[in-house]
Amino acid sequence: MSKIKKILILGGGFGGIKVLKLVQKKFKNNPNIRISLVSQDNYFLYTPMLPQVSSGLIHPNDITVPIRKLCKQAEFYHAAISYIDFEQKLVTITREFDGKVRALDYDYLVISLGGSTNFFKNNNIKKHAFAIKTVEDAISIYSQVINMLESAAQTSDLDFKKELMTFTVVGGGFAGVETIGEINQLVRDSVKNFYPSIGKDNISMNLISSKEFILPELGPKLGKMAGEYLKKVGVNVITKTKAIDAGEDFVKLDNGKTIPCMTLIWAAGIDIDPVIAELDCKHHKSGKLKVDKYLRVSGHDEVFALGDCAFVTNPITGEPYPATAQNTIHQSVTLVDNLYSLIVGKTRFKEFSFKSKGIMTTLGRKVAIAVIFGLHIKGPIAWLIWRTYYLSKLPMFEKKFQVATSWMADLLFKRDLTFIGLIKNKYLTKVDIKSDNSSIKDFFKD
Repeated sequence: MSKIKKILILGGGFGGIKVLKLVQKKFKNNPNIRISLVSQDNYFLYTPMLPQVSSGLIHPNDITVPIRKLCKQAEFYHAAISYIDFEQKLVTITREFDGKVRALDYDYLVISLGGSTNFFKNNNIKKHAFAIKTVEDAISIYSQVINMLESAAQTSDLDFKKELMTFTVVGGGFAGVETIGEINQLVRDSVKNFYPSIGKDNISMNLISSKEFILPELGPKLGKMAGEYLKKVGVNVITKTKAIDAGEDFVKLDNGKTIPCMTLIWAAGIDIDPVIAELDCKHHKSGKLKVDKYLRVSGHDEVFALGDCAFVTNPITGEPYPATAQNTIHQSVTLVDNLYSLIVGKTRFKEFSFKSKGIMTTLGRKVAIAVIFGLHIKGPIAWLIWRTYYLSKLPMFEKKFQVATSWMADLLFKRDLTFIGLIKNKYLTKVDIKSDNSSIKDFFKD
């Protein structure tokens, strides 16, 4: 390989970061390989623990890793991806701070762009609901919960107190269930220990699911079992129901009922990134990119895709693989092997195939539910397995130590109830930058 080969990775989530680490290992100290990664965030977010950030159990920094710490021989661009041109092999990126545009060329492209929260074109719900997709979302939810506790403790109006203490989560999947479990624990413990004037009888927790039972990924037996547990700890589980409208102090359901509440959290769907939807290639009806058994985008052998943006079919069942971190990580291994073979001129590629070893979720303090190697496990044992597994998968030792310390502190001490207000950010709207015109494919446009 006498010519320099450029590998461009789009996305800093599970797929993008795993690909980055494996590619750097495959081509360690190879001067003919140039690796670049673009992400709108300058950190990798360990999303399985987002609900624990929303309840203040762990600190946001505990589950975020600066991407530059992971770039051993790669160049990192902190920018939004604006456009992908397969024909010219160019990716247009926009810098967050001042909106300046840059074009990056590539020889090989890896697309691992996650989606955004899907509100299904319901503008009222989008306006009045919190999401649980980013670390900013989790921080906002935690601040909202503390704010509601402080406000409810200072009002003598019983009806208003109940509205302030009503929390509704829409979405019966992992994110929704874990979020309501964490918030329920935080609120009830806080009222018991610090806000006696609120009264536990004024707390109302609601979980709305459109399915017959929550956690459909675990099957009906465990899903219904999880629902029964949540009911025992004070969560009103409402199934076969959809949220169709919302306002500042209510959420309306399709069964005709309206729940007065000040806090609505939406965890009911993921939307495909518009950049992916606009690509000139084959898409599944969901909007995801169609890839072959080697994880190459149809019609473009030098372009690979994985994770949330790729429609990957299980060759055994014919069904699509679920968009989980576990699947994405294993896709990364196959993808990098095939990318390496392509670059060095090998003609044999590996087909992606993966059988999940298990799936699990937490429901509250010392309670979880899991399916591992076909075995159904619940209670404290499942909770311990969940913590051990996800702690081991954190990408850096210092983060593992921080999370473990936070978990230990939660067992020994009462939860922190600090309320942090709005944070101001500054952006540039007008600035002149002198361009380096030496390369037409690598510049900032004024």
